Amino acid sequence: MKLLWDFDGTLFDTYPVYTDVLYEVLAGASPKREILSRLKVSFTHAVRHYGLSEAQIRRIFELEEALHPAQTPPFPDVEHVLKFAEVNVIMTHKPRKEVMAILQHYGLAEYFKEIVAGDDGYPKKPDPASYLYLHGKHQLDLAIGDREIDILPAKAIGMQTCLFQNPTPVADFYLTHYKDFFKKITGGNL
Repeated sequence: MKLLWDFDGTLFDTYPVYTDVLYEVLAGASPKREILSRLKVSFTHAVRHYGLSEAQIRRIFELEEALHPAQTPPFPDVEHVLKFAEVNVIMTHKPRKEVMAILQHYGLAEYFKEIVAGDDGYPKKPDPASYLYLHGKHQLDLAIGDREIDILPAKAIGMQTCLFQNPTPVADFYLTHYKDFFKKITGGNL
């Protein structure tokens, strides 16, 4: 199986700490549950919703860059799926330096054949350009993301899609835990 992964909220449980960052920048003016729901649509959606200034956006990026990788752990059992897959690639809006720091911290960098990061010059999702590139090079079977914006580019180019911990009715498959996915694709237990 050849898999295209989103990073934040799909491979790594980053939303709790990102919610805390935005809560701090907003000086507690919005409940964390609302912030999380806005971030789960997209960062751009949250920025627009809260009417964030350029200074606030820069502050968010500064705070995110200062995070220690231990604050953004991988989801349970995702490594088993990564080990099993024939090819794993990532498409993320996160800067490459941050992606690599987290992957290396958890010893997961070795599982990825290629990464398209936010500073690689591709248009942002849902534009399919980065997905076209990765799919053309690796003949991918499935795109896994946690938000609709993560799977729309895959659908646009005819790939199968999977939403993780999100029941929005747009994907071909749905997952809540990687342990269940591993059992399904291997027919065995962890």
